[in-house]
Amino acid sequence: MSATVEFAKMNGLGNKILVVDMRGRADRVTPAAAIALNAEPDTQFDQIMAIHDPKASGMDAWIDILNSDGSKAQACGNGTRCVVQALAAETGKKVFTFQTVAGILNAVEHEDGTISVDMGKPVFDWDKIPLAEEFHDTSRIELQIGPIDNPVLHSPSVASMGNPHAIFWVDRDVMSFDLGRFGPLLENHPMFPERANITLAQVTSLNSITTRTWERGAGLTLACGSAACATAVSAARTGRTGREVAVKVASSPNQGVLTIEWREHDGHVIMTGPAEWEWSGALDPSTGAWSRDATQGAEAR
Repeated sequence: MSATVEFAKMNGLGNKILVVDMRGRADRVTPAAAIALNAEPDTQFDQIMAIHDPKASGMDAWIDILNSDGSKAQACGNGTRCVVQALAAETGKKVFTFQTVAGILNAVEHEDGTISVDMGKPVFDWDKIPLAEEFHDTSRIELQIGPIDNPVLHSPSVASMGNPHAIFWVDRDVMSFDLGRFGPLLENHPMFPERANITLAQVTSLNSITTRTWERGAGLTLACGSAACATAVSAARTGRTGREVAVKVASSPNQGVLTIEWREHDGHVIMTGPAEWEWSGALDPSTGAWSRDATQGAEAR
């Protein structure tokens, strides 16, 4: 078995993704390799999407997802779009079905290059998100940051999109909050036994929301697809918007927008947006040593 595998540096609305081809192999990208790759400026990432051979017939691949701290992630919508673009370019296919630890993901690449991913049904049960305390209504739970009589953030909506999310509703620019300071405290709050993704959301109309996210296991991120889904669903659930919204990701370099539809007939959440290839190379999935393809420069680490 070769020591190295092919990978692509990609992004989904700025969400930094490494798509690693592990097909035909029995090993995995190790946490140590993930940490080493994230330590390098050129290969710094939010998630690794490792493509493995499918574990069941009728599936295109099994996707193993790692955060930049080496921990496992259950879901990554922006990363899934990157996988679709990479496999569509390789195979010519447009429709894909993937296995993940969070369940089955169906995806399609459209003629305009955008990609839709069926993220499945949101989960609102407190013990399945999960939360450490029982809440009958998870559309608004008791949690705040700041003085008790004048909290900076409070009363988030919580949900799972295969991974836990807390959405704090704000009435001013999401970039004006010090999320870099609050994010780690909230991600690791005792309320979230499996930690949580923390999103600030400003509703700007009945069909538009602006977000910024502190991502579990990755920190401040330029974009987070599952957070956009959890936010859209929570906004509709609380009557702030309708069931189809444009989610503007404030921290995205191009102020990118994801279209999120929470389908009424089956409860599934459909996320549509772009993916972008940047460059390709080879890496050692055990150590994280990497090189860029020769046609794109002779860098190696």
